[in-house]
Amino acid sequence: MPRDAVTPALPVQVPLVTEPWGVLKSLEVARRNLLELIPELALHQPIVSGRTGVRWHMVMDPEANRHILKDRVEDYPKSEVTKNILKPAIGESLFIAEGAHWHWQRRAAAPVFSLRNIQNLGPIMTAAAERSVARVDAAVGRAANLFDEMVTATFEVISDVTLSGGEAFDRAAVHRAIDNYISQTAKVSLLDILGAPVWVPRPLRLLSSGAMRDMKRTADAAIEGRRTRQVAAGVPDLLDLLLEGEDPKTGRRMSTQELRDNLLTFIVAGHETTALTLAWSLYLLAFDPAQQDRARAEAQRVLRGRTATAADVERLPFVRQVIDEALRLYPPAAMVSRTARAPDTILGREVRPGDTVMLPFYALHRSYLLWEDPHAFRPDRFADREAIDRFAYLPFGDGPRICIGASFAIQEAVIILATLISRFRFARVPGKEPKPVLILTLRPEGGVWLTVERADGEGDAARAA
Repeated sequence: MPRDAVTPALPVQVPLVTEPWGVLKSLEVARRNLLELIPELALHQPIVSGRTGVRWHMVMDPEANRHILKDRVEDYPKSEVTKNILKPAIGESLFIAEGAHWHWQRRAAAPVFSLRNIQNLGPIMTAAAERSVARVDAAVGRAANLFDEMVTATFEVISDVTLSGGEAFDRAAVHRAIDNYISQTAKVSLLDILGAPVWVPRPLRLLSSGAMRDMKRTADAAIEGRRTRQVAAGVPDLLDLLLEGEDPKTGRRMSTQELRDNLLTFIVAGHETTALTLAWSLYLLAFDPAQQDRARAEAQRVLRGRTATAADVERLPFVRQVIDEALRLYPPAAMVSRTARAPDTILGREVRPGDTVMLPFYALHRSYLLWEDPHAFRPDRFADREAIDRFAYLPFGDGPRICIGASFAIQEAVIILATLISRFRFARVPGKEPKPVLILTLRPEGGVWLTVERADGEGDAARAA
């Protein structure tokens, strides 16, 4: 079959809104796919404003992003809708907390994610990549859902780096409890659209609270058990590091509840987002076989048949570029919302206290004002990362609240992707294109189905060179 028969001109994208919608239509669409609420205009202008129950502004401008995320971050706290959805699951953790409560937690947790600690956890990522190779090898000659495989691989990593001992802690059950909570409750409700106060109950969010309470009790018991045992020899895991962490300014350490909430945040956010990055990266490499050959040549030249390690990450620049471009086209956190706390003006628009200010990174990363041929897969955009305005490319956010685990995620993604692409060749399955759907994260609806074949080893590298 000719390649053009199965290869569309551009990777999959979402059709955006071209007409105004009322509250009920907006609610229907928001519960299906939040990306479909983004106006097509957002790809062609720096700000779009409107009113759907509450006043809102979508911002797609680097300087305005800097203003919101860095210069006046205290005036733009996370939206009440976001907090209402996530607080029952992860409490007042780093992801939710604001003001002084956020500042001291961030200071206490920052050393946990130092470059040295992240590199020390590299062997766990390498071992997970090797296990992933074995599972993918079993799929050679047929189609496999690589999104499911990436979820498995990244959950192994986050489990082992979070709770290496696993004592009295059913890690898979913890993940299921949180994932079920998010899948049942993360969808926007009519009360959210209408701007109802957070104290007005959202029924679906109440229904799933029992399982969360049971899971939290189990997590608390495991943390208390770790406090009383002697730290094992070897590389400390994240719980060990968090137990030792303290705010250098106040000397405060995390309570069991604070440890639990942050640990659960790291478990869920730390594997879901990386799994999505890897799944979309594999889809894009299958979409463009020439770029796949180029990535494989680099990985085979560096790895020579072995599994990637943390020491290899800097030696795999093109694999990193593929990941960067996947994060541009399909950012896992594709839209974030803030609630204005003070009067302001953004790009000439009046912002009032209580207005919702949305940063749709999906639209920012595809803006015709900022990117050439924005919907195309071009890893070479990131050959010179310094040339890209940091507030035009925000897969991990920016400012004081930039994702604390960004370096961890990049290291893990490079190790796993380089290892897989050096051993296997991936091709798209006609009729099984993934659909980008945003509820809480940007997932490939239907999975990422690719056919798997073994790569030709050094021969591939020689041809691509």
